[in-house]
Amino acid sequence: MAASSRGFTVPIGAKLDVSPSVYYYYRNNGGFLEFRRKKRKLISNIKCCCSDSAMPINSGNGVDKSGGGEDWRFDAKKMSANYMRIQASSSMPFPSPQSRFVSKPEKFFSRCIPRNSGPQSRDSPPKRDTGIANEKDWGISLLNDNVNETGKNEDGNTWYRESGEDLGDNGYRCRWTRMGGQSNDGTLEWKETWWEKSDWTGYKELGVEKSGKNAEGDSWWETWREVLHQDEWSNLARIERSAQKQAKSGTENAGWYENWWEKYDAKGWTEKGAHKYGRLNEQSWWEKWGEHYDGRGSVLKWTDKWAETELGTKWGDKWEEKFFAGIGSRQGETWHVSPSGERWSRTWGEEHFGNGKVHKYGKSTTGESWDIVVDEGTYYEAEPHYGWADVVGDSTQLLSIEPRERPPGVFLNMDFGPSVPPEDELPPTSSQ
Repeated sequence: MAASSRGFTVPIGAKLDVSPSVYYYYRNNGGFLEFRRKKRKLISNIKCCCSDSAMPINSGNGVDKSGGGEDWRFDAKKMSANYMRIQASSSMPFPSPQSRFVSKPEKFFSRCIPRNSGPQSRDSPPKRDTGIANEKDWGISLLNDNVNETGKNEDGNTWYRESGEDLGDNGYRCRWTRMGGQSNDGTLEWKETWWEKSDWTGYKELGVEKSGKNAEGDSWWETWREVLHQDEWSNLARIERSAQKQAKSGTENAGWYENWWEKYDAKGWTEKGAHKYGRLNEQSWWEKWGEHYDGRGSVLKWTDKWAETELGTKWGDKWEEKFFAGIGSRQGETWHVSPSGERWSRTWGEEHFGNGKVHKYGKSTTGESWDIVVDEGTYYEAEPHYGWADVVGDSTQLLSIEPRERPPGVFLNMDFGPSVPPEDELPPTSSQ
């Protein structure tokens, strides 16, 4: 290993120490990955508080600024032209206590299976609003050799298990294990795939995909991935995690879908978000939210939720906040549309000047309005509550993936991609 006062290098394929206390840059340098070490700049963690004070007119439970942390629904029976309430509900797949798909107990099975026995059925749909699981919660355990097994249990249920390895250019390797089974009458069926991928650029990926159906006709699908790679413009190590989940009831006109993602780099840049959709008989609802931290103190958060019924009633709520160095703004809107097309809305906003003064304003379609300046502190989260150090600590299996050994004299086939970086990653231009 070569060392210098500016950094250090390690051969491609060696284990990487992605320490949370330093930043790392990737650089291909004659068959080596070079890492540049910098001191970590501490940014004060400014706590977040609810800014319901921005709305002097009470609107029920207030505006949810949790970034999608709660399940939510609307009580349409209590809706009027100037009143809306967002009601929190339990984290069940569907907000219907009568739904058999919801109340069915979750079943758990051991993922450590003896080699000569069949894999066990996972007769359980994913849960709503549970975000992205950590790798340890999946218990991914790939087999080290090629396997192709099938079997039939005493109860008539059949099963299969197979594993293998796929190879490609630039040292690409994908190790995988697939398993599944079905009941004797075909009413119960499940499939699950685990994989890990790597190549000589330092790319590593760990993933799971599962699907199934049960005797009641309920069906579901879920996938989960986490990836380590080099950002092509900043040369920083980046970890990305994502999860997609969906389920459909076999006894009701009900179903839901969620797409979650998180992205982190070694300098503190973080992006998180989710898109959600659900339906229960005549009512449908949607939710989108996002968080973006640039690692230098700037933060953007937003949420947009809305719902509708087949009769034409629609209602929703949205908000956004932007802050940097104690200066920023918040704004939002709550709205409702009746089946006849009559619309009610209330908008509100805050301007934080960083000097203890806050400008608050708002209005509604029923004639309410306010426009005042008050003495008030400014509170927001300048850093994510779960960041680079946390995701590194929770990704030990991903970081331990061993790439293929690179033969002497074999060079990478580099693809440099587009000539300019994405617009949101362009460096700021200096004013003249």
